Amino acid sequence: MSSMDETVVVDTNVMIAALISAGGGSRAVLRLCLQRRCQALMGQALFAEYEDVFGRAGMLDRCPLSPKERDELLDAFLSVCDWTPVFFLWRPNLPDEGDNHLIELAVAGQATSLITHNVRDLRSGELRFPKLRIETPNEFLKRWRTDHGNDDD
Repeated sequence: MSSMDETVVVDTNVMIAALISAGGGSRAVLRLCLQRRCQALMGQALFAEYEDVFGRAGMLDRCPLSPKERDELLDAFLSVCDWTPVFFLWRPNLPDEGDNHLIELAVAGQATSLITHNVRDLRSGELRFPKLRIETPNEFLKRWRTDHGNDDD
């Protein structure tokens, strides 16, 4: 399996965790995407969510990057994302209606993984997509290392 066989949706909470915590799986996932070792998807709803979260007062207070550096990082991430239009609303009936767009983006872009810290809610939808893994950053990285070798540092 080549690196780009991994197509992923990176939930906003993973991006925020990557910005706040120097170590950990979230930052490693972001690094893999920025290095184009896996392909991140982006859609209109997720883009709007990223912009909203990045603009919230206090959300990134613990981030060591300046606002300008955060914007540059977000721009770099967006530049490696594959813009994916969502033409069909699946409505998997998740506990938080606001999370449905993540599943819809993943299905539209044929993602192999949706990477999130909110796996419990995202796995609880009534509509299932057997080829889509819903994984925490650490679950994704463990599988990545098994499939691609332990060279993600």
